Amino acid sequence: MSSLPIIAVIGSTGAQGGGLVRAILADSARKYSARAITRKPDSPAARELAAKGAEVLAGDLDDAASVERAIKGAHGLYAVTNFWEHFSAEREIAQAGNIARAAKNAGIKHVIWSTLEDTRLRVPLSDARMPTLMQRYKVPHFDAKGEANALFKGLPATLFNTSFYWDNLIHFGMGPKRGADGVLNFLLPMGKRKLPGMAVADIGACAYGIFKRGSDFIGRSIGVAGEHLTGAEMAAALSKALGEPVRHADMPHAAYAKLGFPGADDLANMFQYNHDFADEFCAARPIALSRELNPGLQTFERWLAVNGSRIPRA
Repeated sequence: MSSLPIIAVIGSTGAQGGGLVRAILADSARKYSARAITRKPDSPAARELAAKGAEVLAGDLDDAASVERAIKGAHGLYAVTNFWEHFSAEREIAQAGNIARAAKNAGIKHVIWSTLEDTRLRVPLSDARMPTLMQRYKVPHFDAKGEANALFKGLPATLFNTSFYWDNLIHFGMGPKRGADGVLNFLLPMGKRKLPGMAVADIGACAYGIFKRGSDFIGRSIGVAGEHLTGAEMAAALSKALGEPVRHADMPHAAYAKLGFPGADDLANMFQYNHDFADEFCAARPIALSRELNPGLQTFERWLAVNGSRIPRA
């Protein structure tokens, strides 16, 4: 067993957590050891982390006692929940509560809670500009995390606001689609407003930068992004990377909500919030700080150079 301080990572086999585990293990300075917490320690993803040098322990976010056992003895804790696994804001808030209680009981010295804005602070439920979803949310996958921020009050915590994953173009069906005229269309219902985005691997690397700064960010809310780009700017970069024209396609948010895939209404409201409050949303995710935390921070063009061939072209 390593004598280095341990950073325990909840969500270690997912995008954010996996990036953090890899960043810890790749650090030649060896400041910390990585403990990967997962419901399925025998999964291929967990076995891969173990092979790279991570300690892998079982923990279930719906079971507070199992979380406490898994994080016991750790110095730091990174925690992310996955709304898209179950589409339940209430369950996500309950899981966050289990994490916060376990962190307190285990005496964790630094918690990073991966979160997002509670959009209801700017768009209350009574505001008809945006439909209310699930009776008490505007953007459920944002609002649940934002509401859960209060559960970490009193803990040595950093509230860590993430950005749109460029990897969604590969894994979430958000890449360019070929139109009837044969031209690729990249749908991003943001008009001419900018959207903060980043490579998902860089989220974990930025989080590691926070841990390496010790107590500098405890008690603070910070955000990270690789770039702030318009849909037209992203389409231009895609055109270059894919070697064929890609045009930006816009759409009214109400029409996006009716596209029919699971969570379309949630994402429609998210894009409306990002559009209507683009200046504030971007300002909360300063690129200079992100690069300070992670000197290897990728631009969209650089990310595309490596990953463009993985984007499906329907």
